[in-house]
Amino acid sequence: MNRRSFIDKSIKGIALGATFGQFSFSEERLNGEYEKLVILHTNDTHSRLDPFDSGDYKGLGGVAARKTIIDEIRKEEKNVLLVDAGDIFQGTPYFNMFLGELEMKAMSMLGYEAATMGNHDFDAGLDNFNKQMLHANFPFIVSNYNFSDTILHNKIAPYKIIKKGKIKIGIFGLGIELDGLVHKDLYLNTQYIDPISTAKKWATYLKHEEKCDIVILLSHLGYSYNGKKKISDVILSEIVDNVDVVIGGHTHTFLKSPDVIKNNFGNFVIVNQVGWGGINLGRLDVYLQKDKKNRIKNESFLLKCQ
Repeated sequence: MNRRSFIDKSIKGIALGATFGQFSFSEERLNGEYEKLVILHTNDTHSRLDPFDSGDYKGLGGVAARKTIIDEIRKEEKNVLLVDAGDIFQGTPYFNMFLGELEMKAMSMLGYEAATMGNHDFDAGLDNFNKQMLHANFPFIVSNYNFSDTILHNKIAPYKIIKKGKIKIGIFGLGIELDGLVHKDLYLNTQYIDPISTAKKWATYLKHEEKCDIVILLSHLGYSYNGKKKISDVILSEIVDNVDVVIGGHTHTFLKSPDVIKNNFGNFVIVNQVGWGGINLGRLDVYLQKDKKNRIKNESFLLKCQ
């Protein structure tokens, strides 16, 4: 299957808690001074297992093309993390017939290591999601849904710590308010918890208690709502500290390059979202200083599956 390898490439340098500007550096020098982490990510794939067969996206996407790219990157890079920001379900006849089984099996085959839940992942109810999770060999992480009075009790993690070489990665997840968006019969007694207070709690815990080198938020809050005060990735990144990277979903936003936001504490947050339907595979190359001062240099790519 043919693909266009890179549709956009940008190099940005970020020194968390220090300065921000453009950097020029060679891979050889970075290998001596930094640990490199490659974050691959998707969001809102919506049961698109095959490429689009018509319309503006004809020939784009599909699990096979995504696997080709992921496999190539894993051969080239040492520390690769693959994650998803939710809305795995709903959108094609595959979901209507198999209710998410194929999507879970495909993600397991691709080697996903963590995902959060989007509102459409509730579309066949909690019992169904519980059933389909049996086909997933990766954890679902949602920090601001309380499932204690549901069948998902103790089955959805509030956070996950993953080691890649010498890099300790802390991951937590945030879901959108379900009331008014998802029918009550589908999410039942799932309780929604304020995402801002939740983010402050888990980001601080992962950064300072668990001593994670990088904290990643898998968010299904939405990138931005055109100046409205509704909580979004942009707003959260401004007012919450200790989050280094936000992998977003829900608003189907095609960012040509990651957004870099300076928060109220003077630190920089990388925010990215890659549209929907598996058209794009996001890639963030993050360089972490070995002295644990948490300086990050970021090289980012959007890969279009074609």
